[in-house]
Amino acid sequence: MDIHVKSGARPVKPYESHRARMLISCPDGPGIVAAVSDFLHQHGANIVQSDQYTMDPEGGMFFMRIEFDLERLHDNLAQLKQDFAVIAAKFEMKWEIYPLNEKKKLAIFVSKEDHCLVELLWQWQAGDLDAEISMVISNHPDNKEYVESFGIPFYHIPVTPDTKKEAEQKQLELVNGKVDLIVLARYMQILSPALIEPYRNRIINIHHSFLPAFVGGKPYAQAYDRGVKIIGATAHYVTEELDGGPIIEQDVQRVSHRDDVGELKRIGRTIERVVLARAVKWHIEDRILVHQNKTVVFS
Repeated sequence: MDIHVKSGARPVKPYESHRARMLISCPDGPGIVAAVSDFLHQHGANIVQSDQYTMDPEGGMFFMRIEFDLERLHDNLAQLKQDFAVIAAKFEMKWEIYPLNEKKKLAIFVSKEDHCLVELLWQWQAGDLDAEISMVISNHPDNKEYVESFGIPFYHIPVTPDTKKEAEQKQLELVNGKVDLIVLARYMQILSPALIEPYRNRIINIHHSFLPAFVGGKPYAQAYDRGVKIIGATAHYVTEELDGGPIIEQDVQRVSHRDDVGELKRIGRTIERVVLARAVKWHIEDRILVHQNKTVVFS
């Protein structure tokens, strides 16, 4: 077996020590962009990127993502947040500021299938996922050796109908206060509200595109029998409604009668790994705003 040695934390780029991202959502109205821009200017910040979207100029919601540089960001951040609260109250904003040098910490949940896990680890090792993978948790031991070859802790917590509550309690104890995002990389268990609520809009799942048409076991065989012409995958935030949370990313590929069940599975796995990695990358880069059961993604 090839051993994948963890290369260590990615070096911090010079600009990251004084760069931050601001995410804003609020009722739309005049003066929002001007107020935010003027505030940052008055506090000595330089805007390096700005994206915005309005659902409806009259009575809709407004969304904004800004990257800015501010010298001595670490020393000035608390005061900046305190001062911005006045602007936020005026426009009824929900808002966050994320310094770039505070990398998000991830926990990956996985069962036996490893294609999504492998993609995430590859991209992380290559520096394409700018985060820390704090741990991998699985209800099966199959991927233990592979994960630990990256220097990442692996926790095997078996789950049965009788032990599900206790298993989730152990999972919560492992992630509580230690991770910012949970990624379900083909984790074949339904999460209970006790695990979902503390990580609202911070659990990302991936599933094939055959839902809800082909439910239950062997969805690819069902799809093959029906002669489907398009297959794909959906990444979404997890809610109490099974596979019904806000959608982050989707992709599809055309197939034909020439593709047997095995080929459909291969194509499906490729789409799943790419779509999940995109969704995780957008989350850790603070590109996603959630409104009701819908996302705005500044990709």
